Amino acid sequence: MPQLIELGTKAEMLEQLPIIKQLYPDYTLEIYGDLLDKMIPHNYKQLIVVENGITMGLAGFWIGTKLWSGKYLEMDNVVVHEDFRSKGIGSIMTEYLNQKAIDEHCNMIALDAYTTNFGAQKFYMNHGFVPKGFHFVKYLKD
Repeated sequence: MPQLIELGTKAEMLEQLPIIKQLYPDYTLEIYGDLLDKMIPHNYKQLIVVENGITMGLAGFWIGTKLWSGKYLEMDNVVVHEDFRSKGIGSIMTEYLNQKAIDEHCNMIALDAYTTNFGAQKFYMNHGFVPKGFHFVKYLKD
C-alpha cells in the first residue's frame, strides 16, 4: 500500500531529483538545490507517495495568504512517475492536500496548469477545481 510522506528539509527533497527530472529534464542537483534554498524559507514543502522505496508521485505545496483569497494552499510541481500514471496517485495526493488545507483553515486551494495540458485540466476539474482566471507571465530572460 502506498505511503504518504511530507518532506520539509532540503536533504529530503534533493532525494526526489529523479522524479523532478520528469517535469524538468535539464535540472541538475545544483540547480534544484539552489531553487530549494530560495523556496523552503517561504514555506515550500513536498508530499510524496512511496511504495517499496519508489516515489510514485510528488506534489510541492505552499501555504500562504493573499489579499484576494485569504489563507490558501497552493499545489506546485505536481508529477506522477510515468510508470504509475492512471493508477490513482494524483487523486491520492490531491485528496491529502485538500484535507491538509481544511486542517490548516485555508479558504481555498490554488494551482496552475499549463494551457496545453488538457489532461491536467480535466483531472483538476474532475476534482472540484474551477478556472478562476489567467496566470500571465512575461519572460525577462532568454
